[in-house]
Amino acid sequence: MFTNEQLAELKKKLNPKHIRTRTQSGFTLYYIEGWHAIAEANRIFGYGNWDRETIYNKQVCSYEYNGKHKVGYEAKVKVTVGDVVREGTGTGSGIAKDLYDAIEGAAKEAETDAMKRALMTFGNQFGLALYDKQQSNVAPDLEATSKRIRKMVNDCLTKEELDNKLHHPATELALEELEQDKQLHDGLMTAIALKEESFR
Repeated sequence: MFTNEQLAELKKKLNPKHIRTRTQSGFTLYYIEGWHAIAEANRIFGYGNWDRETIYNKQVCSYEYNGKHKVGYEAKVKVTVGDVVREGTGTGSGIAKDLYDAIEGAAKEAETDAMKRALMTFGNQFGLALYDKQQSNVAPDLEATSKRIRKMVNDCLTKEELDNKLHHPATELALEELEQDKQLHDGLMTAIALKEESFR
């Protein structure tokens, strides 16, 4: 069904730069945005090689709150990739002075949520990694790692101190992880080389 390249992409760890957060009922929730899920489906499966269908999108509640209309919607979406069919159910809420605006916001949010839940079953790139509390399938934040090592390098006062820190097992592991991003890795190597040169 899937090519080896597609399977490799689906099994990759989720890049943390695609993760967003929001607070709900005192809890921090992690998610990927709807547009990103669609972009990933196009990238991995190919344009025209996958399809989504809204099975239903219905209003489940409606009331007035502090002079505004508040509505809730529930949607079910089917995602098809070749012979593989997955379904997801999602919810959305909308609040506005105009009832139509509240309905529009809730319906769109519910449909997007349902689509993401259907796509999520295909793997980490669609947010599956975020359902694991340990988030063990979320890749390291390479940009943060690069910044941390750059600061460490800049703070070194002697060549000996720099050598000791660069050869620390944790630093060596971080540098190895940075090889996943050639631009970050090469930039950091240049910064290290310049720092070494300053001690001569």
